Amino acid sequence: MAYYKEKLDKISQNYGLLTEMSGEPGKDFLSLHSSALKDGVLSHKSKELMCLCVAISIRCEGCILDHMRNAIKAGATREEIIETVNTAIVMSGGPAYVYGGTALDAMEELFNGEGEK
Repeated sequence: MAYYKEKLDKISQNYGLLTEMSGEPGKDFLSLHSSALKDGVLSHKSKELMCLCVAISIRCEGCILDHMRNAIKAGATREEIIETVNTAIVMSGGPAYVYGGTALDAMEELFNGEGEK
């Protein structure tokens, strides 16, 4: 079952809807997002892993899924993602432990090709 892929598809649909309906604020956010996460002193992959760590820490499943997908696309390995989850646990304790499990479950599904496009 492609549970997380279906959620990602819905998130992508919602992004499109929000961008269309919100006008300039939505476009401005996307511009900021793109600019902030592009390669610089830190690689795009590193930045996506940092975003994943924060997403786990703040318990945002949509953010976890989106940044997991982007980290995998940027070349993150399972080992790098697991270390990212461990870092979130250090910073956020029990809640990150729970959402870290969600992140690892999503990672397995996405690495197994269910979420690749």
